[in-house]
Amino acid sequence: MNKTELIEKIATGSGLAKADAKKALDATVEAIKDALVAGDKISLVGFGTFSVNERPAREGINPRNKEKIQIAAKKVAKFKPGAELNDALN
Repeated sequence: MNKTELIEKIATGSGLAKADAKKALDATVEAIKDALVAGDKISLVGFGTFSVNERPAREGINPRNKEKIQIAAKKVAKFKPGAELNDALN
């Protein structure tokens, strides 16, 4: 499912116009992104939890020439599905 299909589903399920559904989806995604950038955790009961994990710097190997390289530390987004979502999938 891509963004356009998701907007159509939201519009159909909520009775909103597609333009309003797009605004709502964009606002939701932006709010989640802003919270993660700020280091907050977003918990949607039954759906799951978005959080930020920090990966430490580490040493890796360049697959082309087998030389050792330094991989910088970075932050990554993490999603842990909730119980209801897991139950729906299984």
